[in-house]
Amino acid sequence: MTGSDEDPRIAELRTAVSRLRRELAAHPAEFPDRAIAEDELAALAAMATGGIPEIPRLRSSLLLIAGAIGSVSALSRGLSGVRQAVDLFGETPRT
Repeated sequence: MTGSDEDPRIAELRTAVSRLRRELAAHPAEFPDRAIAEDELAALAAMATGGIPEIPRLRSSLLLIAGAIGSVSALSRGLSGVRQAVDLFGETPRT
């Protein structure tokens, strides 16, 4: 897709994920679930390049990332950006 044809939600998700990945890479402290956060951010990045992602999978990744880095206050702003980007995709339909 060209920039003008791209879904703005996907562009926002891609930007937020990229930002948090950079912040996480630059964060000097190791913590037990860092690898989980890195893996799920990579999964979100892949979803953002593959068209409209599945909302349940987006939310699952977000929960895993939040659980992994939620207590690292230096990353809270980036995490909030990813959450807001995921929220742009709306709610999962209830069956």
